[in-house]
Amino acid sequence: MSGGGGGGSSAPGRFADYFVICGLDTETGLEPDELSGENFEQTPLRRTFKSKVLARYPENVEWNPFDQDAVGMLCMPKGLAFKTQADSREPQFHSFIITREDGSRTFGFSLTFFEEVTSKQICSAMQTLYHMHNAEYDILHTPPTNDKESCSSTGDCNGTSVSKLQRFNSYDISRDTLYVSKCICLITPMSFMKACKKVLEQLHQAVTSPQPPPLPLESYIYNILYEVPLPPAGRSLKFSGVYGPIICQRPSTSELPLFDFPVKEVFELLGVENVIQLFTCALLEFQILLYSQHYQRLMTVAETITALMFPFQWQHVYVPILPASLLHFLDAPVPYLMGLHSNGLDDRSKLELPQEANLCFVDVDNHFIELPEDLPQFPNKLEFIQEISEILMAFGIPPEGNLHCSESASKMKSLRACDLVSDKRNGNIAGSPLNSYELLKENETIARLQALVKRTGVSLEKLEVREETSSKKDLKIQCDEEEFKIYQLNIQIREVFANRFTQMFADYEVFVIQPSQDKESWFTNREQMQNFDKASFLSDQPEPYLPFLSRFLETQMFASFIDNKIMCHDEDDKDPVLRVFDSRVDKIRLLNVRTPTLRTSMYQKCTTIDEAEKSIELRLAKIDHTAVHPHLLDMKIGQGKYELGFFPKLQSDVLSTGPASNKWTKRNAPAQWRRKDRQKQHTEHLRLDNDQREHLDFSMSELQLQLCLDWDQHDWPFMPSIKSVSEHYLKYIQEARNLGSTIRQPKLSNLSPSVIAQTNWKFVEGLLKECRNKTKRMLVEKMGREAVELGHGEVNITGVEENTLIASLCDLLERIWSHGLQVKQDRSCTAFVLEDRASVYSASTQIWAFQTTRRPTLHKGKSALWSHLLHYLENRQRRTTSGSFSTSGILLDSERRKSDTSPAMSPLRISLIQDMRHIQNISEIKTDVGKARAWVRLSMEKKLLSRHLKQLLSDHELTKKLYKRYAFLRCDDEKEQFLYHLLSFNAVDYFCFTNVFTTILIPYHILIVPSKKLGGSMFTANPWICISGELGETGVLQIPRNLLEMTFECQNLGKLTTVQIGHDNSGLYAKWLVEYVMVRNEITGHTYKFPCGRWLGKGMDDGSLERILVGELLTSHTEADERQCRTPPLQQSPSMIRRFVTISPNNKPKLNTGQIQEAIGEAVNGIVKHFHKPEKERGSLTLLLCGESGLVSALEQVFQHGFKSPRLFKNVFIWDFLEKAQTYYETLEQNEMVPEENWQTRARNFCRFITAINNTPRNIGKDGKFQMLVCLGARDHLLHHWIALLADCPITAQMYEDIALIKDHTLVNSLIRVLQTLQEFNITLEASLVKGIDI
Repeated sequence: MSGGGGGGSSAPGRFADYFVICGLDTETGLEPDELSGENFEQTPLRRTFKSKVLARYPENVEWNPFDQDAVGMLCMPKGLAFKTQADSREPQFHSFIITREDGSRTFGFSLTFFEEVTSKQICSAMQTLYHMHNAEYDILHTPPTNDKESCSSTGDCNGTSVSKLQRFNSYDISRDTLYVSKCICLITPMSFMKACKKVLEQLHQAVTSPQPPPLPLESYIYNILYEVPLPPAGRSLKFSGVYGPIICQRPSTSELPLFDFPVKEVFELLGVENVIQLFTCALLEFQILLYSQHYQRLMTVAETITALMFPFQWQHVYVPILPASLLHFLDAPVPYLMGLHSNGLDDRSKLELPQEANLCFVDVDNHFIELPEDLPQFPNKLEFIQEISEILMAFGIPPEGNLHCSESASKMKSLRACDLVSDKRNGNIAGSPLNSYELLKENETIARLQALVKRTGVSLEKLEVREETSSKKDLKIQCDEEEFKIYQLNIQIREVFANRFTQMFADYEVFVIQPSQDKESWFTNREQMQNFDKASFLSDQPEPYLPFLSRFLETQMFASFIDNKIMCHDEDDKDPVLRVFDSRVDKIRLLNVRTPTLRTSMYQKCTTIDEAEKSIELRLAKIDHTAVHPHLLDMKIGQGKYELGFFPKLQSDVLSTGPASNKWTKRNAPAQWRRKDRQKQHTEHLRLDNDQREHLDFSMSELQLQLCLDWDQHDWPFMPSIKSVSEHYLKYIQEARNLGSTIRQPKLSNLSPSVIAQTNWKFVEGLLKECRNKTKRMLVEKMGREAVELGHGEVNITGVEENTLIASLCDLLERIWSHGLQVKQDRSCTAFVLEDRASVYSASTQIWAFQTTRRPTLHKGKSALWSHLLHYLENRQRRTTSGSFSTSGILLDSERRKSDTSPAMSPLRISLIQDMRHIQNISEIKTDVGKARAWVRLSMEKKLLSRHLKQLLSDHELTKKLYKRYAFLRCDDEKEQFLYHLLSFNAVDYFCFTNVFTTILIPYHILIVPSKKLGGSMFTANPWICISGELGETGVLQIPRNLLEMTFECQNLGKLTTVQIGHDNSGLYAKWLVEYVMVRNEITGHTYKFPCGRWLGKGMDDGSLERILVGELLTSHTEADERQCRTPPLQQSPSMIRRFVTISPNNKPKLNTGQIQEAIGEAVNGIVKHFHKPEKERGSLTLLLCGESGLVSALEQVFQHGFKSPRLFKNVFIWDFLEKAQTYYETLEQNEMVPEENWQTRARNFCRFITAINNTPRNIGKDGKFQMLVCLGARDHLLHHWIALLADCPITAQMYEDIALIKDHTLVNSLIRVLQTLQEFNITLEASLVKGIDI
């Protein structure tokens, strides 16, 4: 339901729905709060006891049913607290949120104070608890040596000479006065935090003040419940508290949504840089845990971060104050934003959390933030921090926060920039611009920013501190100065944040994929539909934005935002948040027509601050509505009296029902704004999740349908009849709700084991579904067009950065491995929890026996997956030493890879443990999270991820020790499905390890296979080899004579591309016939084959002493025994055809002209396709040029066609023909017989290249020289010129038969046109192809 003050005709928008009192129920007495996690070693005054809802007014309202458990738990999250007269008893205010099952929210505001305990039974019970506690202490701390230690652990001890009662800060009934906490609370449909705080503080002041209030308290509470309306959108409202007026104002529908928490406090607590980092974590949907002693700080930080996300909305678990009884929710394997209360004694190191790999931990009180690894930087972060800093400085807030600010910054705190401008003692003449840069030079954050920004060439000298607008002087503001400053700072900061998204997504509408089918079909197939053209959007963005944006586009909040856009076609039915954002985007686009700045990384400062400030000023200067004043109620004589210091028991008969008719509604609320107000409450400020949001032209929430509310009475023109609502949409809403509701907000009303188990089951189902969707998405992205042809999506979604998807898979695996994990117990607490209090008095031996049965604890580190792997490794090593180790964990490469390696290398031993050791040996990876991610990447690249994880989980005893029964990894069916989904990654090739860890040392194994028939064993020369890859080359490696297999180590070469092999021509028999070379990466197992089939030696073949071999990765058929695939096998790629040349090039098969043209077309087409792919998806260009079906091979066929047969026992090569042509053109030029200038230039170029290649110091043969010429011609776009030149050359007539392709002008012209298509591409050649040539 939409909540928010909407209901039947008797329930117009009221400011508050309930007034609640919580505290100690003297009838039930002291009940320990077992779920709060406290242990019995704490002194009774420090323990928590159950609080109760003592009273609520009214009893219930139909539009917002009262949730007693939730309110009781959140009003006093730690339960009751007791103190004595010696303790500080200041009242504490905090707010909270209750999220209902439909995603709508209701807000609570609570003031907790202390009252004297008057019940003798309660005082006696506390005294008894102290006697019991002392007895327990004696049992547990009998050895005198432990006294000092135990004292320090309790924190109450000043020395052994102090009596036990004093030592425990004890309570003595005869000496001390006992106080207990109590709270008063308002439950409201909208979050007017400042107004509610004033109401509660004035009510508390009324009972603590010596003078009674002007009216009974019931009059003020009745007034706030029944006579104060919600202010309509764009209006302000004044109503009366006990001691003074209270003002609140609400933004209009064209402004940023209502937000009433002080942003100032967040920046003072954390500092600008930490806030931006936290904000980035929230946008990328990491798990966020806030930690503070103060509940209100938790709430303020959480609400501020989510409010700054405008126009996006947090879609996951949101519990800013996590009650002690719900600590098991920290186990949730989903993104969450939670607040955890700190007792102020334990530091971060003692806080054991189930899942820390993807956690952003924020210690609010200590100005400390712990970030997840690999967090991308927010776009324009430095300039963004600078802009925010300027605003903070103007309000006297140091950008680095108040805890760690420099001396100059703390001096500035009380100074306003506008005061400095007119202060002549500072050397400023009134009205002259303030040189704020000089003022800020000493500030630490600004100084650090300046040093960073200078490197980018940007100057910070232009930094400006905003001056306060002069409009305030003309208007008399109704609220106090400090409150107005909070309003000003809030709106300025929020406008700056909103402006970042307006700039970044100014043209987002262009990339929204509108569904081609009707809404009903779209809802039904929502999961399969793509709603945003991510690849095209990212291709338009500045390069520095991509690391952040590529991940942000994958979040649920972005998907929901776009879904919302798709479902709201018309302006009238747009969600209000979307309408505000779109109007801002329209303004930006209009501005950019004149000054184009889109798609550049140029920083655009916010220009909407003054306008937004002005709106608030006008509302606060001229109050639009004034509520009815509190008045005497019809109470019985004697009612309304109270005792000083005690909040009275209120008269329920006068507070349970409101007035018969709401006169103020008729007087102050014209129908027009009432209608708009209702509409806005239901959609804008309640921040409904986008996938559950109401769309007024189309649907209503399920609960509204069930209630069948009478909308017509409220003049809501957009509501359809119930029949028009699509059943599919209701189903969609219901499914979303089932998946999301229990996860988004824990249900506080029932914490039985069955409910907790059901919630965990939801988590398990959600993890499995996420795994299925993620694997499918990654496969579709990887397979690209092939996947599209198979019907798995649209071609324009490909190209999203592969790294982003793999990083999100690593995050998912960490969350799966963290679910249900046994967390190490805190040593500062008792190592055991005694269910039966009586067992405290049992013999100490029994207690220590209990302690020793603790479960094994996690390895130190943040990664649950890596920790599990380490446990597995330890188990294996233990079994090895005990002799029970089985070798089943180790596979031989020959078992796994069924590839064509005839004289095969010695098989590579592959095992889960071996892969772990590879990762452990990489010194560049320092953290456990990094090691886990590297291991996942390596396993994916080896196509062993599913198999390795299956092996890891096959140790059932270990899994049982490490995980609770409900954990995902102990749900057998789901675990099997999960492993099956991961198995699908074996269908594609990933290089996610090789391409990421580019600087690590990798061992490579080489195997050279010479011809067995032609005397390889007689070879006398000294061979050498040089291996090249996409990331570098080895340099020349000398191979010991007669050694054909060796292993060496060098920096990661990336995917291997070429091998240069040769020898020094020494000895009697310096002739070597090499069949092929194989090179294997010993970490990833990738094996490359480099076919040769040619002689290396003078007088043999083409006389070459070295050759450049182009390799290709051997395909493997992994997991064939595990998965029966029904898909027919793929046809063998043309690049896999074996080289036909064995001894002489004349052994090549003769092709006809049609086949040669086809080969040329395919070779050129391959190069064109290569350059049309995104850069990160391109394969090897060397393979396309020099591979089996490459351009060199195709042009060889052109020149060999019709080549006149050589004389007996002599081979004639293409290079011989080209050298003769060179001689002819050089002679022609010397005789000055030049037909035309164009022709002359082409001939000179041709001769220059032939001469340079012949002069190279390398001992490459004639075919190697031809290959080099083709590569250089392709690089310099000269091939088509040379073909034309050679076709007209007289030498061609001498050396070619009449049927030759080169003599057919029609075919030559066709060939030239095909080669001309390469002109538009910038071809960069690998160094090994052109080594020794300087042209």
